[in-house]
Amino acid sequence: MTNRYGLLISESMDEDRRKYFQSYVDEWDKMFTAEDLEIISFLIDSFDIQKGERIVDLGCGTGILFDFLRRKVGGEGMVVGVDFCADMIRRARKNFPFNNVYEVDADVEYLPLRSEYFDTAISFAAFAHFAHPNKVMDEVSRVLKKNGRFHIIHLMGSEELADYHHKSGGPVSDDQLPTAELMSEFFKLGHFTDVKITDHPGLYLATAIKG
Repeated sequence: MTNRYGLLISESMDEDRRKYFQSYVDEWDKMFTAEDLEIISFLIDSFDIQKGERIVDLGCGTGILFDFLRRKVGGEGMVVGVDFCADMIRRARKNFPFNNVYEVDADVEYLPLRSEYFDTAISFAAFAHFAHPNKVMDEVSRVLKKNGRFHIIHLMGSEELADYHHKSGGPVSDDQLPTAELMSEFFKLGHFTDVKITDHPGLYLATAIKG
């Protein structure tokens, strides 16, 4: 089985994880406070997203970021949300029936998306749950254009998040973010440069640019 991060993980563990998130579909939106949404808005403003950009939202859940992102890219841009939980995708589609927002039921390790197509990739409140971050990094690198940006966001620091998941129990009990050293190595293997990592109580933000 292995992991964190001896990698290898069984299909049954993936299925347990999927069922776990399906059980939270009705509660997911309620987990984020008005203050959380203000922080998200501030962060997205800082990413300098331009009209017409194509953005992929990895582990999009019910589409928490969709309204922020679709307004940034405008009608000529595109937001594509990817999640492996079909119920989350259905809820996201219901919540945000906009012409420039698309939802895809897929595993982020095997993105059914065109290569070198997106300007920006974002993973919000999800990266710690990815069983094989090295594979995710490779796929993100593949679908991003040269100089495309990848932003990884959690509204907790890495230590807070590990403790939160441990107390939550179940399939996510061991989910945690890579150390700064390991995250930098994952970025490097994915041919990313200009890596910046912020990690303190209340925020984890890792950003890099595809070389």
